[in-house]
Amino acid sequence: MREICRSIKKKDHDPKIEGRSRYLADYNLTDSGREILCGKLLRSQYARARVKGVELPDMPDGYIYVDASDIPGDNNVNIVLDDTPVFARETVEYIGEPIGMIVGPDEKEVSRLISETKVDYEALEPMTDLRKADKAFFNYEFGHGDVEKAFAEADRVFEEEFTTGYQEQAYLEVQGMMAEPEDDGKMYVHGSLQCPYYVHGALARAMGTGPDGVHIYQDVTGGGFGGKEDYPSILGCQVAVAAKKANAPVRCYFDRREDMEFTPKRHPSLCRYKMAVKDGRVTAVDCDVIFDAGAYSTLSAVVLQRGIIAAPGIYDIPNVHVTGRALKTNTVPCGAYRGFGAPQTFFAVEMMMSHIAQALGEDILEFKAKHYVKQGDKTSTNGLYHFPVPIPAMVDEVDELSDLRRKHKEYSKPQSGRYRRGIGLSTYFHGAGFTGSGERDIIKAVAKLHKYPDGTVEVLASNSDIGQGVRTTFPKIVAHELNIPLEKVYYDHPDTARVPDSGPTVASRSLMTVGELLRRAAIKLRNIWVEGEEQEVEEHYKEPDFMIPFYLDRFEGDAYPTYAWGVNAIEVEVDTYTGVTNILGAYASFDVGTPVDYNIVMGQMEGGFLQGIGYASIEKMDYDKNGKIWNRSFTDYLIPTAVDVPELKVTLHVEEYPDGPYGAKGAGELPLVGAAPAFVAAVEQALGGAEKHPLHSAPFNAEDVISELNKEVK
Repeated sequence: MREICRSIKKKDHDPKIEGRSRYLADYNLTDSGREILCGKLLRSQYARARVKGVELPDMPDGYIYVDASDIPGDNNVNIVLDDTPVFARETVEYIGEPIGMIVGPDEKEVSRLISETKVDYEALEPMTDLRKADKAFFNYEFGHGDVEKAFAEADRVFEEEFTTGYQEQAYLEVQGMMAEPEDDGKMYVHGSLQCPYYVHGALARAMGTGPDGVHIYQDVTGGGFGGKEDYPSILGCQVAVAAKKANAPVRCYFDRREDMEFTPKRHPSLCRYKMAVKDGRVTAVDCDVIFDAGAYSTLSAVVLQRGIIAAPGIYDIPNVHVTGRALKTNTVPCGAYRGFGAPQTFFAVEMMMSHIAQALGEDILEFKAKHYVKQGDKTSTNGLYHFPVPIPAMVDEVDELSDLRRKHKEYSKPQSGRYRRGIGLSTYFHGAGFTGSGERDIIKAVAKLHKYPDGTVEVLASNSDIGQGVRTTFPKIVAHELNIPLEKVYYDHPDTARVPDSGPTVASRSLMTVGELLRRAAIKLRNIWVEGEEQEVEEHYKEPDFMIPFYLDRFEGDAYPTYAWGVNAIEVEVDTYTGVTNILGAYASFDVGTPVDYNIVMGQMEGGFLQGIGYASIEKMDYDKNGKIWNRSFTDYLIPTAVDVPELKVTLHVEEYPDGPYGAKGAGELPLVGAAPAFVAAVEQALGGAEKHPLHSAPFNAEDVISELNKEVK
């Protein structure tokens, strides 16, 4: 590997280990020179209702109530459709929707006042069943070839339906934001967040100030996984409105139950697939993808776009038709989560291909292999795979790690007894960067380097470190190009008053896109370097010349410049008495291009893979008929630990991307995407295969295993 791949101690390692890193909860009451007030949200008790009035208890001196009437600007949070209110309008649309906020100096007293506040509701009928929902926030359709002809000429046609559930981000640090009025009339907002300029745009709108009236700072953030992409914009607006009314700093920090019940999660999905087979090959796919958006649209448009682009999988299918809808239900709004729509559809297409292979009497691994796309083939959106597709070599690497092919044949034979084994394979991609022309037309990223007279260089960009290590890898790139010691380059937490908009920390784009801007900026600075002088250079994003223009209105062109690739194998042993599934081994090969820091990338791969295994197996979350989330704590929402997967082996396969820094591609989201189909396929094989027990849902836990086995008794 290249020299840049060599691992170093992360820049934020020592302050975090030593307890010096300051999270939002660490601000003392007098840090800002004024007492920090506590804010708590008054939340709806109904999934859908008209709010007729709010009756407050006697409010002690120093305590105030804030609601939509106090918003100085627009009661719409800047996200995509901008339909999410800062505080509830005339109606509430899900249990937990913020109606108002009570603010005061003592947290216990604020909680008491919230509990004694009475809301007069006129209950309305909620929609909580995705299968009956009929309001679409977004409705997309695309395809190529002649699907109808392919089905008419098919030897066999297969139709199946697949479902996936919620997944909670379960970051270590819960949601929290703080607003502080400044002496010049501006509003300073900071907290646990991923995308400072997203919050900046939302605040400017809600406060009615324009962009110069607010500035945003990212505090040390204890994890995001997508959950802090859009929600800090909502909570940031709420604390800002409260701080303006109180003319004092206001901080709102959720407890774990509040966070798990009322903040965005991964979209549940319902995917209906129809595939045509002619002469042993899949010739057409027609899929209808439905995502449960919840009560407001938030990020559902872009999540759905990525999901439907991935719907045909990594298979060379000549005739494709895809429809996608994000439907409204009166449940908690769903948002971003690592993988961003792709885990749902890759689960469906991978299981579908396995089921077709079994129905045809073919080996699953061989059947999939003969359909893999290769360099130069068309993508689902009539773009091109411009670069090598290393999946066959990566399958070989996973086979070497896991003995996949031998075990798959062995476990395909009839099994009896209490304990039965299976091994499943998934093959997939993750589009690197923003979908379509978003990077070129919407983000328009800018990054800067500022050199001080003493020769130190500051990275100026808006990408936040949420555990993935950009505070280390960005300086590493710059130091490498400038040929100066790493300690001479630093990257602070972004503050919109100081840094340009280099785009959000999402879509596996930070290192690939912004890291490359910084590499080019470093070359510029190196060429003009003057000792003892203060200098600044900047670099703007330019779309690669090879890209086929993407048209979102018809989903045509290159949806992504390149792809990261993944191959997963998961081996399980199912206890048919208890339904408990033990994971004997989880094996993966990931191609994310050149790892700019080997240990950082391996940590992402191993952690993301384990997170995906949780999504596949034990992370069950649901709501009742009234739309209330059942699983609101780590007592009844389980996440996996290292103990659950004692044998987890990952290898990196490197296919360099010429427009990424040193060949790097997007890394963070890929490792989660393929775990669910690999795990569920392994359980399916252990239970006797698709002809006996075809499985169609994830997560698939012990109760599901018992339910499936009970079908044999009936």
